[in-house]
Amino acid sequence: MQQIRSPAVAGTFYPADPVRLRSTVARFLAMAEETAQASSAPKAIIVPHAGYVYSGPVAAHAFARLGRLKDSVQRVVLVGPAHYVRVPGIAVPSARVFMTPLGPVTVDEAGLAAVMDLPWLTVDDEAHRREHSLEVQLPFLQTVLGTFTLVPLAVGDAEPGQVAEVLDRLWGGAETLIVISSDLSHYHDDATAKEMDAETADAIERGDAARLDGAHACGYLGIAGLVQLCSRRGLAIERLDLRSSGDTAGSRREVVGYGAWAIGG
Repeated sequence: MQQIRSPAVAGTFYPADPVRLRSTVARFLAMAEETAQASSAPKAIIVPHAGYVYSGPVAAHAFARLGRLKDSVQRVVLVGPAHYVRVPGIAVPSARVFMTPLGPVTVDEAGLAAVMDLPWLTVDDEAHRREHSLEVQLPFLQTVLGTFTLVPLAVGDAEPGQVAEVLDRLWGGAETLIVISSDLSHYHDDATAKEMDAETADAIERGDAARLDGAHACGYLGIAGLVQLCSRRGLAIERLDLRSSGDTAGSRREVVGYGAWAIGG
């Protein structure tokens, strides 16, 4: 059994040095803090997962809203796409600790036990070993929440309804935060990307999960599952930011789209 999941993208997607990492995260959060202070704390967020220089300013708009939850959130349900390994359903790790340069995050065994009877959940350490979509969210969460336990879910060949059922079981109360990790369009020119991402944002905000697909968002299954559940629960989805890598730190000839959303409690 793999007890510790070590960082895979520290030093590439974000700084490996803890002092630099804290400073980087704090800078992004400070840039987003003004609008966050005037807003209610969310039950769930959707955030991008690229290298921090590209997606960090966008993700920070969602993470900055979590500061007031520091004393209430005890568990984070973190959902992202499996980029490197084909997964039949949704993969959980055998690891009991996820390490980052900021320290350990303990896996929530009770949370996993609550969903492991579902036939589309499997234990697959290889799906988690290199996966950045979950890892890059942890330093932001550690900074704004402090200590929490983690339910890490890497989504492969699953249905949105299956994701929704997992989230519904784990929804809980004020002690649980849902985080969906997804980038948007990939490697189009900036104008095309902005048009595609606007369509995706409209589908998310209208609760139209059927309009979401892998061409528009790599983590669309996680988003679609959350959108389905929000529709059932009557929860609105608020856009916080929508930009591309051309707006943050790259060429506009070939960009990746990023968006951040918040869902009220």
